[in-house]
Amino acid sequence: MRLIPRKLFLTRGVGVHREKLTSFEMALREAGIAQFNLVRVSSIFPPGCKIVSKEEGLPLLQPGEIVFAVLAEMSTNEAGRRIASSIGVARPADNDKYGYLSEHHTYGETEQEAGDYAEDLAATMLATTLGIQFDAEKDYNARREQYMMGGEIVDSTSITMAVTAQPGGVWTTTIAAAILI
Repeated sequence: MRLIPRKLFLTRGVGVHREKLTSFEMALREAGIAQFNLVRVSSIFPPGCKIVSKEEGLPLLQPGEIVFAVLAEMSTNEAGRRIASSIGVARPADNDKYGYLSEHHTYGETEQEAGDYAEDLAATMLATTLGIQFDAEKDYNARREQYMMGGEIVDSTSITMAVTAQPGGVWTTTIAAAILI
């Protein structure tokens, strides 16, 4: 039996609780995916896969179902510490080729910084498999232009959750996820 997902949606969430595991659960709930048995998979965007909205994707799944996900998570109980989780996506122009998903979890970055980094990771992985020449020393925006100019990468995007941890010794957890259907 082949399991090749045909649809994917992106989601994110944050949870806060005195217990680390419960803060993770709260982040899953906010993201709308707590009712599934999530199985973490590596970072391949399947050929022919279509990105759909969370609202379109969720009704295709049932509570308790085993669901494959690329998941980024970050937790801290250090008040005032900035944390972020991000999923980057890079899709090739040729729909018959696979793309890449990247997960990035970090301290200190803004939502924009973490999202750009995750997107760059995915695009860099895809560019290297497609033989696209680029200067790794250039900043993300310059490389992005190089990726797109080659005509091989059709799209890149990201979803990110970045927050500043709550005071009071509670755990704050961020997640970002690509849910494969």
